[in-house]
Amino acid sequence: MPKEFWVTAPRTIEFRGYEELPLQSGEVRLKSIMSGISHGTELNLYRGTTPFANQRFEMDNRLFLPGESRLSFPLQLGYEMVGEVTEVAPDVTTLKTGDLAHGYLRHRETNVARAENLVPLPGGMGVEDAMFIALSVVALNSVHDAGVKLGDEVAVFGLGVIGLLVVQLAKLSGAAKVYAVDPIPKRCEKAKSFGADAVLNSRNLDVALEIKKQSERRGVDVSIECSGTYPALQEAIRSVRMAGKVVTLGYYQGGATPLNLGAEWHHNRITMLASMGVWECPHRCYPLWDYRRMKETALRLLTEKRVRTQGFITHQFPFAKVQEAYELIDHNAEEAIKVVITY
Repeated sequence: MPKEFWVTAPRTIEFRGYEELPLQSGEVRLKSIMSGISHGTELNLYRGTTPFANQRFEMDNRLFLPGESRLSFPLQLGYEMVGEVTEVAPDVTTLKTGDLAHGYLRHRETNVARAENLVPLPGGMGVEDAMFIALSVVALNSVHDAGVKLGDEVAVFGLGVIGLLVVQLAKLSGAAKVYAVDPIPKRCEKAKSFGADAVLNSRNLDVALEIKKQSERRGVDVSIECSGTYPALQEAIRSVRMAGKVVTLGYYQGGATPLNLGAEWHHNRITMLASMGVWECPHRCYPLWDYRRMKETALRLLTEKRVRTQGFITHQFPFAKVQEAYELIDHNAEEAIKVVITY
């Protein structure tokens, strides 16, 4: 009997067996090869710190309101997975047994999905590169929201996977200079290898002051904040020029004490945008740009190696040791860039 896991309480994982049901029309069964853990959304669900823990998101009014959440414990986790197709329903023509496909699926030994929700891996794309399809879409969405123009100066805060992807996409979009900011030296070095023009360690430097000194226009045109931390958001605001733009794509939690909106944000007339591409939030240029086009673009950039992912995966854990994978990200996040599960 195949296995899956449930988070039964904060930071508590329990493995359970499950039965495989017959396929319905349009469905495909996959045997899991590798799945990636989201260091933001998934980790907050694992910790029980998500805003969904004690409230519900009421879709009609798009408000968080008191009430039971559909994401209460026990719950299953999953962000993206690559698997081998082992069975297809008779009416499926887009996939066949033996194909490799990517999907937004749970961490479990097998998955069933609608064929139209899966992306067949193009020839030449390896499983490890495919682990970054979803995050490449997130990064691409943020660069679109930033409106990076030829010749712009851009600061990227937080050099995890998404930040490293944003560095590359900003350069591809024509940024004349990209500043990459993080408190972890090895992540700064990684950003330099992916095209960052200047890397700044935020642990021992007034980042905003240094950017203002180095920038011809006394600040970058746009900051893209990828870490989901309030100190980084404050520095991102401080680093842009007057009437500049700050784009956020992190998952902010807790109190915003480090954020001082009465300082540079107010006095420099800064625009701040949330780059949120899920929960039915359309692209800001929809319908010209929809999710399908975003995914196709990200896939093409990865396949053509115009966006590179070498060295992103720093840790691999077998499925049986998935608890250790989450504990690593939870307690020693600075050691990891991307953690994946193998099957």
